Order: sequence, then C-alpha cells, then structure tokens
Amino acid sequence: MWPVTRALWPAVAMLLGLQLSSSSPDQIVDRSSKNLFSVPTDLPRTVESLDLSQNHIKQLHRGDFKNAPLLRIFNISWNGLEEIDPETFRDTPLLEDLDLSHNRLKKLSGQRYLLYTQNLVALNLACNNFLSMTLGSEFSSLGKLDRLALGAKNISMGDFKNIAEVKLLTLTLSLEVELGYEAGSLMDVHAQRLQLALTGVEIIDHDLFADALSLFTEVELMNLRDGYQALREQLRKRAEIHTSNLFLTNVSMKWDDLTECVNVVLRTSITHIEASDVTLSSLPRQETNVAESSKVKSFTVRRATVRDFFFSQEAVYNFFINIQAESLAFVETPIIHMTCPMSQSPIVELDFSFCAISDTIFSRVNSTRILDCENLVNVRKLTLVGNNLKSFQVLSERMQYMTSLQHLDLSLNSLVYDGLLECVWPPNITNMTLSSNGLTDSVFKCLPKGTETLDLQNNQVSVVPLSILKLANLLYLNLNANRLRDLPVCNGFPLLNELLLRSNSLHAPSVNKLESCPKLKTLDVSNNPFTCTCALRNFISLGIKSEKNSQTGITLLNWPLDYFCTYPESTLKDISIPEISCNVGLLAATILCPAVLVIIAVMTLCHRFDVPWYMGMIWQWTRAKHRARTRQVRPEDLVGVEFHAFVSYSQQDADWVHNSLLSNLEGPAGGLRICHHEKDFVPGKTIIENIIECVEKSRRSLFVLSAHFVKSEWCHYELYFASHQRLAQGSDSVVLVLLEPLPQYLIPSKYYQLKSMMRRHTYLEWPQDRAKHRLFWANLRAALQVNLPNVPVTESDQ
Repeated sequence: MWPVTRALWPAVAMLLGLQLSSSSPDQIVDRSSKNLFSVPTDLPRTVESLDLSQNHIKQLHRGDFKNAPLLRIFNISWNGLEEIDPETFRDTPLLEDLDLSHNRLKKLSGQRYLLYTQNLVALNLACNNFLSMTLGSEFSSLGKLDRLALGAKNISMGDFKNIAEVKLLTLTLSLEVELGYEAGSLMDVHAQRLQLALTGVEIIDHDLFADALSLFTEVELMNLRDGYQALREQLRKRAEIHTSNLFLTNVSMKWDDLTECVNVVLRTSITHIEASDVTLSSLPRQETNVAESSKVKSFTVRRATVRDFFFSQEAVYNFFINIQAESLAFVETPIIHMTCPMSQSPIVELDFSFCAISDTIFSRVNSTRILDCENLVNVRKLTLVGNNLKSFQVLSERMQYMTSLQHLDLSLNSLVYDGLLECVWPPNITNMTLSSNGLTDSVFKCLPKGTETLDLQNNQVSVVPLSILKLANLLYLNLNANRLRDLPVCNGFPLLNELLLRSNSLHAPSVNKLESCPKLKTLDVSNNPFTCTCALRNFISLGIKSEKNSQTGITLLNWPLDYFCTYPESTLKDISIPEISCNVGLLAATILCPAVLVIIAVMTLCHRFDVPWYMGMIWQWTRAKHRARTRQVRPEDLVGVEFHAFVSYSQQDADWVHNSLLSNLEGPAGGLRICHHEKDFVPGKTIIENIIECVEKSRRSLFVLSAHFVKSEWCHYELYFASHQRLAQGSDSVVLVLLEPLPQYLIPSKYYQLKSMMRRHTYLEWPQDRAKHRLFWANLRAALQVNLPNVPVTESDQ
C-alpha cells in the first residue's frame, strides 16, 4: 500500500519541500508514531508542516487547527480516521498538501471539508473504505489541484464528472481487490499522467488499461508481479494508442516476459519507455531476438537487479544494445560491460550512469585481439558518470569509431593518464566532462583537438603545460578544485572565453599571464588561499575594475564576496597594500638612502673614537668573567699550582714586562702571583727543568708576543711546554698578548703551535693610546684571575 503514498509525496516535495528545507524547528512538526488519539493542542502558531501519521486519531474536529493558520502540509495517514468535521480546515486557508491515505473514510461523495481547502495542490485519499469512486461536488472547488490519489472498489461512468474542469498533472488510482471498472469511466479526467498502483490485485483490469492507453499521454504501472501476457495482447490488438510515455515502477518480471513486452511495445506508437526498480529472474543462457524496427525514441532502465547467478551476461547486454531507439539508458544498475550492436545502430544518446562499467566497454575479444566497436557511429552523446573506468587512453580507443560523438561525460570515475601512449579520440567531440577523476597535467596531451567546452574540476592538475596540444576551439575551461598555483597561459587555446579556477592553491595570481588570453571575458578565482602581498596588487586592481562593470575588461565572478586573504585575514577588496612597500626604487630612496647616511656617520664616529676596539675589549672581558663564573674548577686541578700565570717573553721586551706588565698584575694593583724566570727560576737546575717546573706550577701561561719573541730559542721551548699543558688543562690555559703587530708570514715554521693558537684564540693587543691601557689591564686580569689554594709566601712576595 505504501507505493501510492510514495508516488504522490516526491512530487509534492518538489513544489513545497524546497521551501521548508531552511525552516526553523517550529515550522516543521513531526508527531508521527506518538500513540496520539487527537490532534495536539500545543502546536506552535508558526507550524507549516505537520506529520501525525501512524497514530490512533479517529476524528478531526472544527478548531483542531485554530492555532495553526500557516499550515501548508498535513499528513494524517495510517490512523484509522473515520470522520472529518466539514469545518475542520476552516482555520488553515494556506493548506496545499493533504494526505488522508490508509484510513477508514467511507464516502468520496461526502468530503465536505474540501470546501475550505481551495489552495490544495496535492490530495491523497487512497486506501480508504470507499465502495464507489463517485466524487462529490466539493471536488470541483479544487481548481489548483495538481496531484490526486484515489482508491475504491468500483469505478463507474460519471464518477469523475466533478473534476472534469480540473487540469491534473497526475491521477493515481489505487487498485484494490475485486475492482469493478466500467469502460469509459475515466473520460471525464484531464490528467497528463495516470498512475495505476496495484495494492491488492496482481492483474490490471482489461478495460481500465484500454482506457489508460486511449486517454492519457503518460501511463505508469506500479507494483506489477503478473499479468504481462494480457498486457501484451492488448498492446498487439490496439490500432491507436494515445499514450506516448509508458512507465513501469517497482515491478518483478521474468526475462521472457520482459523481452516479449519490450518487443511488443517497440511495434506500437509508444515513444518513451522507462522501467524503475525492476527485479529480473529466469535470465537467458542464449541470445534473445529483439524487434528490428520501432518508433521508440528512448528506453530507460533504473535500478534493475537480478535474482539469478548463472546466465549469459553477453545475451542480456546484446538484447538491450540492439534495441532500435534513439536514446538508451541504464542508470544505477550494476552492469559491468556493454557489448557492441550486431549492425549499425540508430542510437544517438547512450547513458550508463552509476553502473559498474569497466574499460572493456563496447569491445570484444577475437582470438588474442581486442576489437573496438564500429557500429555506434550515430552516437552523439555518451554519458558514463560514476563507473569503474580507469584508463583515459584506453577509452579513446574504445570510442575511436564513434565518428558522430560530440558530448562525452566521464565524470566520477578513476581515470588516469600517464602521457606515454597517444590518444585516438573521434574527431567531432566538442564537449568533454572529466570532473572528479585522478587526472594530472598530462591530460592536456590526450584531448580531442576540436574540444570547445572542457570540465576538469576536482582532479589533480597543478599546472597547464606550455607544450600542450593546441585546442584552437576551446571556449570554456573548468579547473575548479584542482591544485593550480598560478593562472595558466592561453597559448594553447587562443579563443578561451571563460576560465574557472575556484578552490585551487593560488596565492598571488600573475595577472600579466592574462595578456595571452585575448578573448577571455569571464574568470572565477574565488575561494583560493590568497596571500595579500605586493604580488597581489595587480589582481586586486583587476577585481575592482570588474566590479565597475568595465565593458572591455574581464568579469571576475563572485567578486568581492568569495575573495579572502588567508594572511592577513581580510577580504581582498578591503586590503590596502601601499605602493611604497612594493616599489623597489621608491623603497630604496625612502629607506636605504637615509640608512646609508646613518651607517656612514656611525662608522665615522666609531673610527674617530676607536669604538670597535673598545667593544672588542669589553666583549673579551665579559667572556672572561663569564668563563670564570661558569667553569667548575676542581680542587684536584689546582693541586701544586702556586702561580696565576707563568710569563714568557723575549729579553728584548723585558723593560715593558717589568715596568708595565708585572706592576699592573702583581702586588696591590693586580693581586696576582706571576712566575717569571728572573725571579722564580731555581739556581742549579737547567733552564729546561726550570721552564717545565714553572709551567706546571702556573694556572696559565702568558706569552708576550713580538718580533723579538719569535726569534728567541728559549721562548720556543716555553711555548712548546705550555702547549702540552694546554692539551691537558684546556684551551684557556694559554693567554696571548700581542705587544706589536705580528703578521703570520713573520712567524717561523717551527712556531706552528703559535700560528694555530693565533688562528683559534682571541689575543689581547697592547694599545699605544694611554687612554686604553686601563681597559687592557682589566681584561688581562680577568683572563688570569682564579682562586688559588694557600701557598707558601716567599720573600719576593713580601
């Protein structure tokens, strides 16, 4: 019984449902299956759609809807409803859709409540307890009615006279058990489509079917399970058939019934056949003949399923592909292949959407060769949406002989193309849809040369190669939802008029590339991750010009609403990028020139006041203090250490050492213990022994470097032994003081340790300016300072 309701409500949804889709919760109220015994009294005044189906409401009273003046859709099916007060809908003048099906109403001639429903568009009274189909005078007031569903046990002449002036789109008759039908009873009905829904019988009444074919342009047979032989006999005998469109919905058929019915219909004047929700059984294991000629223009099958497991798929495919029709369609049907017609086919349009078609479509295997179909030369439009197609190049071979093909839709597949093999498309393709596949940049090498419109949205294209096949006729290119990072160059398609690049990866489109597109009038670059930098200034200018409706410029679609900067976050129209921040020359003149003057002035002052020297010395002093604080000197490292430093110098520099160095490091001025040979060498020991002992007793070794130093043999020995101590104690055990400039080339090769130290260690330079001496001594003392354990005090210390 449900198919009657299903037949009526989808049509209603087209008219009303779209408007309710955005409604608030108070506008749509669903109280179905709530065990209700009356209409709820708490309905919101804003309710527009009310569902009270599958409850226990026996009666409707006046005032039940006094709080629902905006009600437009009301469903009270499956309630056992027995009585409706004549003034029930007095308070709902806007009511457009009323479903009273599957209840217990008794007289179609007594539905006086319809006098208050003059705005009804859809009325469902099917599956009630009506004995007679006689419609009361109140039905004549339903001048806006488009869809009417009824059901009664008897249909007689004159039953529909009260709707003779009503122009219906669809009349649905629910055919119940033991239907009594008088021939000619439907003559008063003016409807485009007649739906015959079998709810209690399996075979359609002979006279009813005859009237249907004589009076209605479209006839739909629903829920058929049997009686196909009787239908075939009626179709064979009829010389004239008014019906041009025959629909079969929710039917079960054996293969023989299907093929015989199809062959009979093909010989009639019916021009359009459509079967939906078909279940097939007893499928063939050998070929089935099909009528060699017909007047049928379109043959469509939707959602067909089979019950058998063992049958000849090729025999099934051959029957359908050889139907002599202009349009053949199989939609949402799990077929995996389609064969080639036995002879030249008249088919102009082929549609195999949402099936399971593979790359073998239209081909056959002969020995070890795959032969492509040569008998579909009349096909102008081929739709293969939503299948299992994978190889773009292989498909070009499958269709190479379709010389009339102009429109090809291969969207929603898994197509790829590696660019290795050449494609062989037929020459007349002008419109190609390839959206939602896995195609990359190489696809442009495998396109028909005459393509005018190309849809490549939702693929993997990252760039349009410059060396692409020239598409001289291309007018429309859709590259939405790909991976492009910049605008393409139009060298390959000089006539391009419309370019769509929505939802790509464009950060700063290069507007200058549009100069290669002289015919471009429409551009869509919305919803891209723009970065508002200087590179985007020209594109923003393009958008502003487009907004001013320049007659000679490019129209930028969706500007400015869908154009945003990802950084900084703002709309492109509102972003401001100053020219000074983008003009290099102006920026240099504004910033660099004053900066250069400042730098020159600072350098001059630094040179004048020796600032670099002071900074270097302060930096060395800071590092020395930092190392002194952070370096953990273990007590065992200072065992036997008596001096802060052992000073090594040339005898030629003795005056500076005695007068300057020792006086600023030892005693009250420096507080350090310095070991030098004149004071601390032990008489009787060799010089080498004294050098080794002094180095070992000193925490650090201080070398006074000069030209005289590198000429002294004993200084060389002292440096040698100190370098060994450096390896044992660390790099900070050696301190270098450069008394005068000492170029590397003046240092003999035997002083390789000294060269290495001067390259790796920072040394202190003795300044000639007396003003700098104080900072020099502070740095040197900081480098030598360490807390020594208690040592015996010698006479010289005192």
